[in-house]
This record gives sequence, structure tokens and C-alpha cells, in this order.
Amino acid sequence: MTTFDLVAPCHFGLEAVLKKEITDLGYEVTLVQDGRVMFAGDTEAIARANVFLRTAERVLLQVGSFRAETFDELFEATKALAWEEFLPFNAAFWVTKASSVKSKLFSPSDIQSIMKKAMVERMKGKYHLEHFPESGASYPVRVFLMKDEVSVCLDTTGESLHKRGYRKMQGEAPIAENLAAALLKLTPFRGDRILVDPFCGSGTIPIEAALAAANIAPGMKRDFTAMSWTNLIERRLFTEVREEAQSLVKTDIETDIQGYDIDKDLIEVAKKNALDAGVAHLIHFQARDVKDLSHRKPYGFIVTNPPYGERIGEEKALGELYRTLGERWQALEDWSLYVITAFMDAERYIGKKAAKNRKIYNGMIKTYFYQYPGAKPPARRREHS
Repeated sequence: MTTFDLVAPCHFGLEAVLKKEITDLGYEVTLVQDGRVMFAGDTEAIARANVFLRTAERVLLQVGSFRAETFDELFEATKALAWEEFLPFNAAFWVTKASSVKSKLFSPSDIQSIMKKAMVERMKGKYHLEHFPESGASYPVRVFLMKDEVSVCLDTTGESLHKRGYRKMQGEAPIAENLAAALLKLTPFRGDRILVDPFCGSGTIPIEAALAAANIAPGMKRDFTAMSWTNLIERRLFTEVREEAQSLVKTDIETDIQGYDIDKDLIEVAKKNALDAGVAHLIHFQARDVKDLSHRKPYGFIVTNPPYGERIGEEKALGELYRTLGERWQALEDWSLYVITAFMDAERYIGKKAAKNRKIYNGMIKTYFYQYPGAKPPARRREHS
């Protein structure tokens, strides 16, 4: 079976998390760059990566790469790519996005237009057609220019992988599902441990924790662009991968995952989202102020995305919020605290310097993931049969 160069973009700062995910799926990572991880895989890998990856933005199939400093070079190099090996004669194809960083070519609209013309010229020569019906399956193209190096890819995913399908309703400034999943992977949390999000909003962090605990693949219930690429990928592969994912689900587990928010309406949204995700029975949602955060058991986790400026204007009010969070956390017995925020004084108000601090870009917003690991629970005794 043909092996492709596949590219999985992710949030800046979380490349190592995605690399481990891809390796755990059984694929060889070939290159790690800012915001993207490249790996080798066949058509089955395309299906499995789309269905199973929790932290990626999408899965791209690289058609080719080259250097271009002028639009003439861009046109000729794009035309030289073997498009006919990927696109049937009736393919609907276009450059859906062009990104340029530190490159001489930086106008996205010009890059898109020139590359489309080059693709058409190549297809004309190979299919002996002057006009293309573009009545078939969609083959969106994504282009990345980094220091004049051009990477040309087909988007196998379509709508971003963070859209699992369960979050039909949300509050203001929600955390993306794949970012929430990545943050959880940066903690020692496992499904049999306690987890509380006291600013849960529409429920993303608790829901992602429950999905991971129940081993529910994030892409199991959604469609992907490549499902219609019958010239490249047999549709049965996606069916088989979904069946594989279904066979791994464990919804009869016991969890202690909780989500609080002061907004009663948001809690109702979170409950509905958890129901749509199939994990409502694994999460307890409640309208509760952070000042009332408590738990009788030790060794739990607080993983949360509190308000930071965009949602609360005054620094004084924001500071009080983080001070309360810090006080409630330190009142718990041997708990860990993990906070993602763009609030620069978070550590000062929490009242303690974080053991680790990771910079992560949440869209265009630079945030910090403050990590306060607590004591480890005592090792469980092995049961002898």
C-alpha cells in the first residue's frame, strides 16, 4: 500500500503532545515543526488519525514541497506536482487556505489564485480537457510557506478536528476541544482519578476528560472530507476504523469528574453537550461559585480555563477570582492545580509560583499553562488471585 507524507497541525506549544499521540497510534513521526507534526502513513493511517487523534487540528496529505521566492516559481513548481495522481477529472479543487511566515510571497489571495491556475494547467495536459466540471468530490488544498519553503497539502479532514459534534451550544470564549484534550494529557490525570473544573462554561474540559476515560474516540461520530475520495481511499476503511473505535469504548466505568460554573444557564448547556457526547452519566455538573469549591477526598485535580480579561474587564475583580481559586485549591488535601490563562498576574494572585509554566497559543492569544502538581496517591496493593 502507498505510504504518504501526512501532516497534523496543532496549537503552538503542544507539538510534543501530538507527537506522542501519533507515535502511540503506531506511526513514525518524521518531522516536528512549530504548530505541526509530520508522519508517514498509508490510507488506513489517514482514517485512523482522523478518528483517533484528540489534539490535532486536522490531517493533511502532502502532495509536494518546494522552494519559491517569486510567483513565477510558485506557478511552475505547483504545475510540476503530480496532481493527476490525487485528483480525478471531475474533482472540485481549490486552495482553501494559504499561510505565509517569513516568506517573500505573503499575499494569501494571490498565492491561492496562482496555484489554482497552475493546478488547472497541469490537469489540462493530463486529462486533455479545456474545462473541468468540478462536479465530483471536494479536494481542498492548504498551503504553508515558511521562509520561502512551500508545503502543498490536501485536507483530508474538512471541518476542524476540534469539532467533535457534541458542542452545538457554547458560552463566550470557549476553549477548543482539542486544546482541552491536550491540556489533560499534560497532567497525570487518569479516568479513575478525581477531576474538577470550577469554571467549566459549556463543559469542554470535563467532557474531554470523560471521553478519554471511557476511551471514546473523538472523531467516531463525524464525517471527513476524504471519505468521498474513492479514487484514493476505500470508504470501507473509515467504516472499519469506526468499528475498531467502537470496540474500544468503555462506558460502564466509574468516574468522579465534576464541572461547576456560576452561570446556571451555562450549566444546562454543559449538561446537553455531555449528553450529545455520550458521557452525561460520567460527569456531575452543578451551578456553583468557585468560592464554594470543596471535596472530601484527597489527590484530585483542578484543570480549568478561568476568565482572563476578555470576559472580566477589571483587574481587581479578576485578581480576586484567582486569589479565591488559589485559596480553595490549597484548602484541598494533596490536590493538583492546572490553569490555562492569559492573565499575567495569575501566579501572584493564586499565591504560589507554578512548578511548570508552558506557553501555548490559543488561536492568536498567548496563554500560559500553570502547573501545580500535588502529591501522588499511595501505590495500590496488587490483588493476588
